[in-house]
Amino acid sequence: PRHSHTFATLLHTQRPKPSMHLWLLAAFPALRLAPPVMQVRDQMSGVAPVGNARYQGGVMPTRQPLTADSSILVQGGSLRTWSYRSPSVEQVQVVLSTEGRPLDADIELWHGPDNTPCKMRVYVENGQLRPFSAVVETPRGPNTVAIRNIGQVEFPLAANVVADNVDQPSPECTSSSTTIQGGALRTYPFDPRIDSVQVLLKTDGRPLNARIELLQGPNNNKQVIELYTEDGCDRPFFCYLVTPGSGNVVRIVNTAPVEFPMTAGVVPHSINQEMSSGAVLGGDVVMGGDAGW
Repeated sequence: PRHSHTFATLLHTQRPKPSMHLWLLAAFPALRLAPPVMQVRDQMSGVAPVGNARYQGGVMPTRQPLTADSSILVQGGSLRTWSYRSPSVEQVQVVLSTEGRPLDADIELWHGPDNTPCKMRVYVENGQLRPFSAVVETPRGPNTVAIRNIGQVEFPLAANVVADNVDQPSPECTSSSTTIQGGALRTYPFDPRIDSVQVLLKTDGRPLNARIELLQGPNNNKQVIELYTEDGCDRPFFCYLVTPGSGNVVRIVNTAPVEFPMTAGVVPHSINQEMSSGAVLGGDVVMGGDAGW
C-alpha cells in the first residue's frame, strides 16, 4: 500500500530495478515484445539465389540465351513458337533436324493478329543427313516464329531458332541471280564434290510463291520447300541445301502467275576437296560425268 504508484510514474523513473521490470511485465502483458523471427531476404523477395548472386527488386530470367545446342524437341502434331518483341531483331535463322527420320513441318511468321507475311512447308527425306536451315526476315517487330510438326507422333524433330550470327548470302550468290518468270522453272545440277549450296530468292516487291526441290535421280525428291512471302524485296528467302552424294539437282519453280517474276541465285557453298570427280566401281553413278574405262 505504501508504493501505490501509477503506471505513468513508473515510466518516468530514471533507473528502475530489475524486480520492477518483472512486476511491469506481469501487470501489463501488452509491454511484452514479440520474439525475434529470422527472415531470409531472398525468400521475402520471392527470388531464389543462384550461386553467390543476389537479386534485389528484379525478376530472375527464366530462359537462357539461345546457343547452337539449344534445340527444342517438337513432337509430331505439336506446335512451338519463338517470340521477338524487340524491333532490332531483323533476321532469325531456323534450323530443323531429326535423328534420321523424315521431317515434315510448317513454318510461319506471325506479325500482328491474323497477319502471316511468310510461311513455308518443308519436307526432308532424312533430317539427319540433310538438315533444314533457312533465314527468315523479321523487320519491324514484334514477330513470332511458329513451327508445327505435321508429321506423325513417331517422327519428332529438333528445332532451333537463333537471332544472332545469322548466315548471309555470299556476293557470288547475290550477283549470279537470274530471272524466273511466273509458271517457269529452272534446274541447277551440281558436281558430286559439292556438299551444300546456297539458294536466294527475291522479287522487286511483289509476292513470292516458289517451290524448291532437291533431286537425286529421276523424280526422287530428297527435300522440298513450298514458300510464300508477301513481299519478296522486303522479305527475301535464303537457305542452305545439303547435297551429299552425287547426282544432285536443285529445281526452282515459280508457282506464281506470269505477272509475278522472281530472281533466283543458286551457287555452291561448301566443296569437298577430298572427293574425286570420277566414277567409282560399285559406287554412285555420276550424272553428266565422264566414265573412265
